[in-house]
Amino acid sequence: MKFAVIGGTGLIGSQVVKNLNAAGHEAVPHSQSTGVDVITGQGLDEAVAGADVVVNLTNSPTFDEASPAFFQTSMDNLLAAAQRGGVGHFVILSIVGVDQVPELDYYRAKVLQEEILAAGPVPYSIVRATQFMEFMDAAMSWTADADTVRLPATPIQPIAAKDVAAAVAEVAAGTPVRGIHNIGGPEVFSLDELGRITLSHKGDNRTVVTDPTAGMFAAVKGDVLTDKSAHLAPTRYTDWLS
Repeated sequence: MKFAVIGGTGLIGSQVVKNLNAAGHEAVPHSQSTGVDVITGQGLDEAVAGADVVVNLTNSPTFDEASPAFFQTSMDNLLAAAQRGGVGHFVILSIVGVDQVPELDYYRAKVLQEEILAAGPVPYSIVRATQFMEFMDAAMSWTADADTVRLPATPIQPIAAKDVAAAVAEVAAGTPVRGIHNIGGPEVFSLDELGRITLSHKGDNRTVVTDPTAGMFAAVKGDVLTDKSAHLAPTRYTDWLS
């Protein structure tokens, strides 16, 4: 099969391309660096020409109120190109529980992306993943100073990017789900606990202070970012840290 992986040079996309090619498919990465622009539409028809499957892993450059416009325009352009090219399967990566946190602009934008895909003309699959292990440092940096890191006790089910990429590649090579496929890490932690584990492993002497108002994840109510019934990935957080 031939795959056009849009956003194929990023953290997930580059590994999806590698996995698909290793499985004997032809997966081609596309991004702004290869002359493909999902906002202007430049290069899209050429990118999807002859592809059986489009995997869209592009992301909004911001997480604020500008993000819905990015997903609206990029999805409209990509779906139109995919329809013109006769693509039979369109895959995106989203977030477990994304529709349960309307307080966050970016999460509302990702819900919009899902809705555009589901209403579109191409058979589709939505892979929703729990929070990436790779994002933990960023999450801590938002509310950190020289002595402390403030984090809420939001339940998190961290998953390694390599496991996300493997799942996306597997779904993309299969029959369209025409719905949502949830994947998650094998363990659930509170975010503040995850912070303490991370700092301890790094030999960082800062103290994690549990603060229900700190950072983006303060907007999350309950355990909506976890799903113990999801397809569970193998990599544990402490093994990933090591």
